[in-house]
Amino acid sequence: MENVERDVMDFDVVIVGAGPSGLSAACRLMQQANEAQQELTVCVVEKGSEVGAHILSGAVFEPRALAELFPDWKERGAPLNTPAIRDDVYLLKDAEKAQKIPNILVPKSMHNTGGELTNYVISAGNLCRWLGEQAESLGVEIFPGFAAQDVIIEDNAVRGILIGDMGIGADGTAKDGHMPGMELRAKYTLFAEGARGHLGKRLIKEFSLDADRDPQHYGIGLKELWDIPAEQHEPGLVLHGSGWPLGKNTHGGWFLYHAENHQVVVGLIMDLGYQNPWLSPFDEFQRMKHHPVLSQYLQGGKRVAYGARALTKGGLNSLPKMTFPGGLLIGCDAGTLNSAKIKGLHTAMKSGMVAAESVFEAIKGGDEGAQELNSFTTMWEASWAYKELKETASFSPAMHKYGTLGGGAYNFVNQLLGNKLPNVHDTDTDYGALKAASEFEKINYPKPDGKLSFDKLTSVFLSNTNHEEDQPCHLRLADPELPIRENLPKYAEPAQRYCPAGVYEVVEDAQGEPHFQINFQNCVHCKTCDIKDPSQNITWVAPEGGGGPNYPNM
Repeated sequence: MENVERDVMDFDVVIVGAGPSGLSAACRLMQQANEAQQELTVCVVEKGSEVGAHILSGAVFEPRALAELFPDWKERGAPLNTPAIRDDVYLLKDAEKAQKIPNILVPKSMHNTGGELTNYVISAGNLCRWLGEQAESLGVEIFPGFAAQDVIIEDNAVRGILIGDMGIGADGTAKDGHMPGMELRAKYTLFAEGARGHLGKRLIKEFSLDADRDPQHYGIGLKELWDIPAEQHEPGLVLHGSGWPLGKNTHGGWFLYHAENHQVVVGLIMDLGYQNPWLSPFDEFQRMKHHPVLSQYLQGGKRVAYGARALTKGGLNSLPKMTFPGGLLIGCDAGTLNSAKIKGLHTAMKSGMVAAESVFEAIKGGDEGAQELNSFTTMWEASWAYKELKETASFSPAMHKYGTLGGGAYNFVNQLLGNKLPNVHDTDTDYGALKAASEFEKINYPKPDGKLSFDKLTSVFLSNTNHEEDQPCHLRLADPELPIRENLPKYAEPAQRYCPAGVYEVVEDAQGEPHFQINFQNCVHCKTCDIKDPSQNITWVAPEGGGGPNYPNM
């Protein structure tokens, strides 16, 4: 498919990804252009079938950035309908027992009530749908169902993106109705793909943006949406916890938020720096829901949605340089989540707004693009979002290095002392943490009961995931033989367990020989395989536009 003639569209700014950071950037760009009465063309491309289709987050939302972007957000009908009313934090000791943490011992960063701003239990997907409407009303062009497949780099500068072809068969040849992808060229391109964006990953390597930074760290977030009986529902109640079922060398925590309309969202965030290859984050999540602290709200309810997504949680020490000639990395594509708050929407939005101000300043001054926007770095480091990340730089590294209790104690004392303790660094990689399967006992997870716990395929069905079957597999193996040759004997091929969607299987042929099977149609685009594969043999690339999950209210 090389040397295909492609249509070219030119814009002032192209934004990859219609998430919180990308849409906030788009809105802020057009606000400035309209105020200055200057013509500006801004395009947002989104691989999901619609804005919000691929968005998954907890989410308890801090509206600080939203209030800056749209001070009249309430009048505009932003979907913030359930203010947080109470925080309960638990340590689960075993499958039955739990200890509620006194409020005075809960870090300030985890308080969602009583501060300067009220936080809200929201659907991040619905927030993005609303932001998309605001962007379009301001004059932004949004192209859902178009996947950015490659970066256009010329003369060591980013000049735009290449949209993936539509209608390519699994064998790589054009099918009937084939449409070559377009070139979208821009003075500046903002990459807002979310955690482990495949183009962001390439740009970090291409421009050495992670030089002198700690390795990036990730978690996998699994989430379900439940309809529950009215008598078990308390709108605005926010529960967090840690401990069981995760072991002492496995870090993470759970959440259960009471949203509107007699719904709760429940989920588990598990660090991907775990050691035991027998672990299955999905199955840990399923058995976690049987604990009485959680099951008291879920019993008698109905699960209506499921999803999973990696999140970037290394913090400031792992944040790459966000500028390069011709563009910027923003939001979780860079890693702006504040893990001490378990929140990233507000900081992602702020990074997009700062990016928009830097870009508009350059274009207004006659900049023809392809420059490195050093002004962004100055403006970003002066922002409250950067200050948040700086104050909590040691949060995740301390948890990784000292464990849940030791790291928790470090962070509690550090907050009491005004963040005066020495900065902690975690220089290990998540994929490098995995140890041999022979060092651990195989975990036999309980069979799901179909009431509180469920299997992977039933769960994937609820994510509304769909891919055109006759297309190239978007999960690329650098060495197709490696999973069976190396990962299976050493790690019992952990892709079978770390994937939360049943994409990877080891199956036997008629002669009893094992084969590595990829069911890419199941992929929910979580990116866990790209992060956790111990051999770094799997690369996730964007499939044909419109494929993947279609999350409602997630």
